[in-house]
Amino acid sequence: MSDVGYVRVSSLDQNTDRQLADIDLDKEFEDKASAADTKRPQLIACLDYVRSGDTLHVHSIDRLARNLQDLLRLLEMLKGKGVAVQFHKERLTFSGADDHFATLQLHIIGAVAQFERALIRERQREGIAKAKSQGKHLGRERKLLPEIERAMRQRAEAGEEKKALAIEFGVSRQTLYRVLSREPKG
Repeated sequence: MSDVGYVRVSSLDQNTDRQLADIDLDKEFEDKASAADTKRPQLIACLDYVRSGDTLHVHSIDRLARNLQDLLRLLEMLKGKGVAVQFHKERLTFSGADDHFATLQLHIIGAVAQFERALIRERQREGIAKAKSQGKHLGRERKLLPEIERAMRQRAEAGEEKKALAIEFGVSRQTLYRVLSREPKG
């Protein structure tokens, strides 16, 4: 019987130091990936590693799964292996026994988390639509200034070789052709 930890951060610049800091673990698995993808290498390794009688420690439900369906599937699989799962932030433990109250809590917390993500996505879409309606530029900034594009266009129209122009301006030929195909601005 071992205490196994699973920690996850969604980006490389985040760290997992605070997630299970106070727990004495025999083994820890750490992923740096989005929870939207259930094919996380360390999660798979963790699921292969745990055995009957082990306890899997997870900081919070959202570190293990992104939606209620994935969470229930993972918990059912772990329960089938005889592995207890403890979510520390929510103070929930699933020991494998049929605890209807814990299952109810899990469904409520999972549904609220899923609802919260849906609200965030909706606000994001609304923000993007508002920015577009105000004429704000979305996406990556253009690399080339209008005066550089104008110089490229003038020199290409004067007959200079396009490959040489691309090299001189430090762009790919594809970028040069894209500039030449656009309507001149200003």
